[in-house]
Amino acid sequence: MKKVLMFELAYCPHCREARRLMQEVFAEHPEYAAVEVEHVDEGKDRARAMKYDYYYVPTFYVDGVKRHEGVPSKAAVLAVFQEAYEG
Repeated sequence: MKKVLMFELAYCPHCREARRLMQEVFAEHPEYAAVEVEHVDEGKDRARAMKYDYYYVPTFYVDGVKRHEGVPSKAAVLAVFQEAYEG
């Protein structure tokens, strides 16, 4: 299993949607809830965020590789966790 790193902003509606979609994915695939997710609020940890190559939030990295950036879809969130779980 690989770790997921999620960059987000507290006030971002797309980030809130990504979190909601994560819960849907976990409800449908309970095994994916075991994947470690580190949430980084770029507003609070700007120095760390600047070390990564992305422009939009939410952005998901799996084991250090960017896998999704921007407006989330359920399919995109599912793919992130599927890769992290199977990796």
